[in-house]
Amino acid sequence: MESRAFVDSNVLLYTIDDDEAKALRAYEIMDEGPLISVQVLNEFTNVARKKFKLDWPDVRDGLEHIRECCEILPLNLGVHLRAIEIAEANRIGVYDACLVAAADLAGCDVLYTEDMNHGQRIGGVTLRNPFV
Repeated sequence: MESRAFVDSNVLLYTIDDDEAKALRAYEIMDEGPLISVQVLNEFTNVARKKFKLDWPDVRDGLEHIRECCEILPLNLGVHLRAIEIAEANRIGVYDACLVAAADLAGCDVLYTEDMNHGQRIGGVTLRNPFV
């Protein structure tokens, strides 16, 4: 069975950051065609506008590139319900749990993220910081 990866917005945001090494790694991950959820697109948009101060045309360009490279999963009631279980059992925030839930329900074996415990396994998903 082929390995499937899910990517958090914090990894994709390095594609618009000044950190060249992390940007290169983020692009390598994107080239593998990972999965993301609509939540990741929304988080990318929010941070690109607020932290990076990008104008809307630049945000749209970034989103278009992400949509071309990644398989996008919807948010749905199943993700929400699984996220509540994950958040409670693992003492993590509900938004992080939504990412883990989406990855788990999609059959991903890895979630690339900087925001959670590197190496932790939740359900069938192992959390990996791709920059360590």
